Amino acid sequence: MRKKKMELQNQEKHLPENAYISNIEKFSLELQEIAEQTKNKAEEFYPQMTEMEDFSEVEQQVESLKRAAANMSRAMAQTYAVSDELSARSKDITNQRKKRRFLPNAPANTTIDVKESESGHFAQGLNTYKLLLVCFIGSFAGVVIELLWCLLRNGYLESRSGLVYGPFNLLYGAGAVALSGCLYKFRNKGAWISFLGGMLVGSVVEYLCSWGQEMLFGSRSWDYSGVPFNLNGRICLLYSFFWGFLGVWWIKDMYPRMAKWILRIPNAWGKAITWCFTVFFIFNSLVSLAAVGRWSERLEGLEPSNAVEEFLDERFHNERMERIYANMEFGK
Repeated sequence: MRKKKMELQNQEKHLPENAYISNIEKFSLELQEIAEQTKNKAEEFYPQMTEMEDFSEVEQQVESLKRAAANMSRAMAQTYAVSDELSARSKDITNQRKKRRFLPNAPANTTIDVKESESGHFAQGLNTYKLLLVCFIGSFAGVVIELLWCLLRNGYLESRSGLVYGPFNLLYGAGAVALSGCLYKFRNKGAWISFLGGMLVGSVVEYLCSWGQEMLFGSRSWDYSGVPFNLNGRICLLYSFFWGFLGVWWIKDMYPRMAKWILRIPNAWGKAITWCFTVFFIFNSLVSLAAVGRWSERLEGLEPSNAVEEFLDERFHNERMERIYANMEFGK
């Protein structure tokens, strides 16, 4: 006991003045002492093992030590998780309170959680309504960001839409939903988890979207074959890193901003608005699929065979489709 107290006192000397020492930290020092005693007893016992014939008692001790190691490993993981979450929440709330001259800082996810819980909002947590709204907003915001990036990089505006009606692209919406769904439980944890999650989720979504487009229409809207460390030209390591940074930015900045806007939608008619947008997006997606499919047939020289195809040829002729899907290429 005296030795344990001295150990604790020695550690305290290396800490800043008035440093907080938790009960679990004090207990960890005692645990270290017990582990050291166990090691010493084992070393004293080793010579006796050469004369033993029955090792059943030793095997029981080994099993007990393994269970103890497993318990301590779980305790260490839980303690680290609590430490990481406390640090992340504190950092997010601190950043929220910092004043900026132009765009205000994003609210902390902790703040969003509290407000959603207190208000009983129809899109509380990550329910179906929240995911649908995230999809709609993400589909629009992704197109706007791509347009601005194209303007800054190339000096001109070029369509990045994925639907025939409006500046919407469900690839971005699907990415927003996937990032939100997979990273939501890590929103109050360290950024490194969101980075790794963003890399994985974004790469999988991008690969599946590329594969699905090629299977359905025989076309591609992007090809990374010339980029190092690519996989079938659908994804590459460079853009996977971009997805990682996007994951952090999304769950720590964009998602709480979006959740804050969603909180402003009144409960009285929020569900109705969400379902109206859902019907519009379903209709828009079906028309877009039909228009792209008919566009592909026209490029192969196939004539319209019914009134619907004639309507699609008239309303969504090649010039219009080329403006909407500026980067789509067939036959690859």
